[in-house]
Amino acid sequence: MPKYEYAKGRIEESLQYISSEIKEFDLDYGAKTWVDYQNDKKLQKLMDRTIENVLTALIEVCGTILVEDEQKVENYSQVLAECGRKFGFSKQEQDGLAKLAIQRNRMAHRYLNFRWQAVVTFKELKPLISMLLLKILESKGS
Repeated sequence: MPKYEYAKGRIEESLQYISSEIKEFDLDYGAKTWVDYQNDKKLQKLMDRTIENVLTALIEVCGTILVEDEQKVENYSQVLAECGRKFGFSKQEQDGLAKLAIQRNRMAHRYLNFRWQAVVTFKELKPLISMLLLKILESKGS
């Protein structure tokens, strides 16, 4: 079987995208409350889409890293948890990363009753995402 190689520079490009989207999220939406979110459909769409895009890109990067290591996973939660394990994250941190995949699915599949919960979970776990991004960058020598 040929060695899998992701397009050169793509992981770093995706990490940069994730970082910039998180910064923009913090600036534009970080202080938004449930009331703000509930009363503004456009705001809901923007926040939901930003979170979905960040988490989808994170899953893509982590999945690529695992494929490069020839590690098999069965679902998005496992992709994030295993990537965390690879970079020395605690079991609790791995579980937090796995929760992000669930939040991504809630956004992607428009589970209306859970979207605000997904926003809150994303906000709470952003430091964990940042820590993972840093570990990945360090591993790539960037």
